[in-house]
Amino acid sequence: MTVNFARSCAEREHLKQVLQNIDAQSCPTCFNFHMHTVHSDGKLQPSTLMEQAIAIGLKGLAITDHHSIDGYIAAQRWLEDWKWHNKSANAPHLWSGVEINANLLNIEVHILGYAFDLEHISIKPYIQHICTTGEEYLAANVIAAIQKAGGLAVLAHPARYKISHFDLIKAAADAGIDGVETFYAYNNPKPWKPSPLESKQVQHLADEYGLVNTCGTDTHGLNLLQRL
Repeated sequence: MTVNFARSCAEREHLKQVLQNIDAQSCPTCFNFHMHTVHSDGKLQPSTLMEQAIAIGLKGLAITDHHSIDGYIAAQRWLEDWKWHNKSANAPHLWSGVEINANLLNIEVHILGYAFDLEHISIKPYIQHICTTGEEYLAANVIAAIQKAGGLAVLAHPARYKISHFDLIKAAADAGIDGVETFYAYNNPKPWKPSPLESKQVQHLADEYGLVNTCGTDTHGLNLLQRL
């Protein structure tokens, strides 16, 4: 086992422990596992994103640019420098992350990958700034690739697709998914808060299929406390 893969496995276990206690109040001021930078379709520079995360007081977060880890790498470098100059301050934990397009039940869904080894061969096709095709585009193969790289695979915003989240979550669970983005604001309310009906339904399905729950603002704009 390589050093990077062993570290990713430790990161995955740490994340799983955190996710055991995620609830409707966790996001957006304690944890946030879904956000974008200028390295995909977001407006935030990674450095600005991290400055906001620290100002908010986030305990942990993941940058999930589409098919790219460039924003995460830049943010991790910034954070290491910040910690060097602020040794007595509490720093948020930054996990690796990515958002990947995939085919599930013949529709396109988004799968979030967390705490994976950036250098693992299985994840390489999915971090090249483009959507994959063919066998690599199938949800089961995306999930397997994330897990082979030592990470966790999560179905993003399950109630946003053309097929019912009841069917999609079952299919994702059958394909080996680890979790679902349970607490999500589907109507972009201000201030941000997870949609109560969908969150309750998704959490029930997560319990039924033995999946972990995550939460995230899916930030694309300039404010980590909102989606847009």
